[in-house]
Amino acid sequence: QTSQHVLFERSEMEDRHLVRKKIREHIADKAKLPILIFPEGTCINNTAVMMFKKGSFEVGGTIHPVAIKYDPRFGDAFWNSTKYSVMTYGFNVLTSWAIVCNVWYLPPMVKEEEEDAVHFANRVKAVIAARGGLSVLPWDGGLKRKKVKESFKEEQQKKYCQIV
Repeated sequence: QTSQHVLFERSEMEDRHLVRKKIREHIADKAKLPILIFPEGTCINNTAVMMFKKGSFEVGGTIHPVAIKYDPRFGDAFWNSTKYSVMTYGFNVLTSWAIVCNVWYLPPMVKEEEEDAVHFANRVKAVIAARGGLSVLPWDGGLKRKKVKESFKEEQQKKYCQIV
């Protein structure tokens, strides 16, 4: 309550609508500080930017993109939960020489008049990826934890067939 976090369950439609309403109210109040949102919803291994969740880009307002890229030379900030337990990860972070990252504050961006939330999100993602020297991925972090949809597999197979 003191930090003004907005917590929600992504799988609950009602929660998502409530979050959208709270974000709109927040950005309408010019006395409040900007909201920090991680639109990927998860972290990966510092090589790419995954699909952004469109909800952050539907509410209006100005987006202030920030590109963050960790420097792995002194310590790895990423937790591979299939490889390390939370205790091992915590130990590795605490015993790292340092966790170093580069942060770039990019020019503010606004949704264009004819642009939908998905295209706006992709445009912001492309700017962040370019500045951080990261690849752009068309899928989200859910693939780390869920089975790939058949429709997605079929779409990729069709693209591959066209190439061949």
